[in-house]
Amino acid sequence: MRAPYAGRPGDVVRNLLAVQSQEFPYARWTLAQRSSTSASSMVTAAEVEQAVADGTILRTHILRPTWHFVHRDDLGWLMALSADRLHQGNKGMYRQTGIDEDSAAKSGRILAAAVADGAHKTREELAEALGQSGFPSKGLGFIYHLMHAEISGVLVSGSPVRSAGGALKQTYALFDERVPDPALLPLTHEGREQALGRLALRYFTSRGPATVKDCAAWSGLTMKDIKRGIDVAGDISPGSLGSVQIDGLGFYLASEEVEALRSGVHPSPVKDSGVPRMDLIQCYDEYVMGYSQSRHFLGGTAPYFPEDNGPMHVVLLDGRLAGWWRHGFSGGTCEVDVRMNQPPTAEEQAALQSEVDRYGRFLGMETKLV
Repeated sequence: MRAPYAGRPGDVVRNLLAVQSQEFPYARWTLAQRSSTSASSMVTAAEVEQAVADGTILRTHILRPTWHFVHRDDLGWLMALSADRLHQGNKGMYRQTGIDEDSAAKSGRILAAAVADGAHKTREELAEALGQSGFPSKGLGFIYHLMHAEISGVLVSGSPVRSAGGALKQTYALFDERVPDPALLPLTHEGREQALGRLALRYFTSRGPATVKDCAAWSGLTMKDIKRGIDVAGDISPGSLGSVQIDGLGFYLASEEVEALRSGVHPSPVKDSGVPRMDLIQCYDEYVMGYSQSRHFLGGTAPYFPEDNGPMHVVLLDGRLAGWWRHGFSGGTCEVDVRMNQPPTAEEQAALQSEVDRYGRFLGMETKLV
């Protein structure tokens, strides 16, 4: 959300490697925010949707696991690195829902046949296909058969479709038809080492300064894996990563940023206009979910799940948590409900209105701050 910006949505995902996306409407905004701040060149919701539709960006369960956007060029090796650990983490639910190796193989074949040759299917359509063959068509059994197929490299996101009411619905496609390099055979020792190095390099150069524990929590891997990945990253791209000590903790980041961090001068400073900076981000934004041990630098608790049906997405004031927001739609207008932790100044209110207007340009519709 700060310069330098990526060009297109796919470039954002490629840079970040994986972007949490279970709140799909808000996750689109995550990509647009990192593409441009210019009104003339900013990425729109429609452009993000198109990148998902054409398969440049794929959406699937990976890492912790939850829904993530991943670039199609990265999903093969990243899923190969994650799959065993994801299946292990789901083992209890597989047992609870009666999914064993044999039943998963059978349901996988049914699901693969249903979406073969570009026949992308919605969840409802896949539920019908499984139900006709005696498998669960609803509930946890259905959900975990789908997830098993995703993690096993059978299914991945297809081209979204619109429901009769206009809501965007995900479809599923055949993994091998959307991923150019599936690479889902068990990784050799050397292949796994290389994957760990690639993950560490991509994570710390895009999110640093961050700790080993931050990366482990983000990736779902062990701290031992991340430490090994840092070592291998030094072989893959010598000199690309550096480290610093902050508050007694070791942080890793792109090497060119180390001296700037120590001196307090950003290598490409943004001109200080004296105007406060307001950002509306989703609660699962990588600015939040990319960290665990060092998340306290955000200045508040996020993600936060209010008990009073209040907004759960995050308002940042000059990079620090300052409030909560959500959108709603009525009569062709997007109403943005913002609740600040303390009354904004006139300058902060103006900056907030500017950010709401930018959100409207992203959506391609009128917005109203409420």
